[in-house]
Amino acid sequence: MTPRDGIVLLGHGSGGAMSRDLLENVIIPALHEDGAAQQMEDAARLTLPSGQLSFTTDSYVVDPIFFPGGDIGELAVNGTINDLAMSGARPVALSVAFIIEEGLAVDDLRRVARSAGRAAKAAGVAIVCGDTKVVPKGRGDKIYVNTSGVGLARGNVNVSAANARPGDVILVNGTIGDHGVAIMSVREGLAFESPVKSDTAALHTLVDALADAGVELHEMRDPTRGGLATVMVEIAQASGVAIRLDERQAPMDPAVAGACEILGLDPLVVANEGKMIAIVPGADADKALKAMRAHPLGVKAAVIGEVTGPSAKGKVTLTSMVGGERVISMLQGELLPRIC
Repeated sequence: MTPRDGIVLLGHGSGGAMSRDLLENVIIPALHEDGAAQQMEDAARLTLPSGQLSFTTDSYVVDPIFFPGGDIGELAVNGTINDLAMSGARPVALSVAFIIEEGLAVDDLRRVARSAGRAAKAAGVAIVCGDTKVVPKGRGDKIYVNTSGVGLARGNVNVSAANARPGDVILVNGTIGDHGVAIMSVREGLAFESPVKSDTAALHTLVDALADAGVELHEMRDPTRGGLATVMVEIAQASGVAIRLDERQAPMDPAVAGACEILGLDPLVVANEGKMIAIVPGADADKALKAMRAHPLGVKAAVIGEVTGPSAKGKVTLTSMVGGERVISMLQGELLPRIC
């Protein structure tokens, strides 16, 4: 039995023959293009070295599901890998679950699954189990993706939002705001002289480069929803320190900066999907910057701020492009719904 008229039907979520058909002829071949699919069991048994594990889960509802620079499948895989990486873990295995709205084109489902599979393969992380559900038309919006991941914790990396210390420096691996502006450009029909693409990427090998260089990592975060500003305030409050950022040092694509100016957006609260913040001792700043810039995902890395001390605990200030100073706060409300 094949999908009628090339669309997903409620019967494909029944758990019966139609479900089996969708899995065997669409989803599994797309996730595992090299033919190395796992057995279709409800759980996967993993053989792991001894030590601590990191475990994470996330759900992706981004609209549109295809956008400049990526799609919901790639985004889900990269985002889950990054959550593990920011905890200091080496990603080992992922699960992928699709919640599909009745009527989704099978070609779109195949494209999303194929993208997820390719992203996992490129990252060297296996997709070992998953699930598929179909909801009635009008009860969803095309497709949602849930991913979970496990990773092996590095013994020499102990990161926490409470670890920032006076004298630490703050680094970012590249331009900020790319993902949020890419999504907005599609939704609002905006055109730029230079196309803005999502920065979605798996960051675990960049973390490897920092750890292998002997950098003492106090904290790592990927500034997704809420952007750089929200992450910085969370860390300042958790550590009981003050943080000073310098906007003049923050890398930014000119098209992103222009779009934010036109739309009245603060780029510091715009989402990113392939960027990380690293907080390291001042003595390790040069070493960390060198390690980042030697990696393909850190060519534009920069030191963008410092931890200044326990006075004004939880306060984050920004030196602006013109040299003025303002207080940074967390994103209030929802800047852009369904950004990831």
